[in-house]
Amino acid sequence: MPMMNLLVAFNGSDGAVAALRYAAALARRFDAHVTAMLAHTGHEVIDRRSRWIPQEARSLLEAANADIIQEIADRFEAERAALGLANALQLKEVTGRVDNVLSQAARHYDMLIVGSRADTDDEHVTLHPDRIALMSGRPVVVVPAGYDAGADHSHAALVWDGGRAAARALSDSLRLLEDEGRVSVLTVGPRSDWPVDDLLTHLDRHGVAAVHEDWPDTHPVAETLLTWCGKHDPSLLVLGAYEHSKFREDFFGGVTSDILTHSKIPVLLSH
Repeated sequence: MPMMNLLVAFNGSDGAVAALRYAAALARRFDAHVTAMLAHTGHEVIDRRSRWIPQEARSLLEAANADIIQEIADRFEAERAALGLANALQLKEVTGRVDNVLSQAARHYDMLIVGSRADTDDEHVTLHPDRIALMSGRPVVVVPAGYDAGADHSHAALVWDGGRAAARALSDSLRLLEDEGRVSVLTVGPRSDWPVDDLLTHLDRHGVAAVHEDWPDTHPVAETLLTWCGKHDPSLLVLGAYEHSKFREDFFGGVTSDILTHSKIPVLLSH
């Protein structure tokens, strides 16, 4: 399926800048349209409508909120000018719970592209890519801060265990994999009994040269994948998120969380 309609979340962070640049690079490759969205909660740490809050305090809260949003908008305009997109890219501002807003918006696009989280992100514009992938039903590409979308990468990587989430991630990423033309299928630990050769055949029929790399189940999954990516520098790591429960991932850390925290390359999440 052609990839024609991209949504990028922009909250002014370094990760958001990398995401915007990555989205622009994809748009040039696929002749796609990019929409940028600034989702924020309004910075309402207290209810400004309460009668006991003096008008002066309400004005200060409103001014603080406007200043932060303007700073983000200014950074967006600087990036847009540098990318040479002029009026081809606009910034939409939407108020609400950030993850919910972006999840709902993403359903109207082929893909959502976001920046990786950082401790320095303002809490009222911060987003959680893993939760958005879980709620939106759309693929989410998480781009780490500082990532160079124009660097020379030779191929992509697909994490495969034969499960439903992995199959969804494969389908969601196929246009990107076809464009790369080469993919490494990575299996770590237990997987379905169905032969991986059928997956390699499927990729071959889509014009993708695929190789299979396997590790025994004694290897830690996230560490193994991150080490491999650090050595081979693929353009993208495709991952099916949360094959087990989201609660288990949150409580124990989980492969998805570990990879998003430490990955140096974009990660495509599907659920």
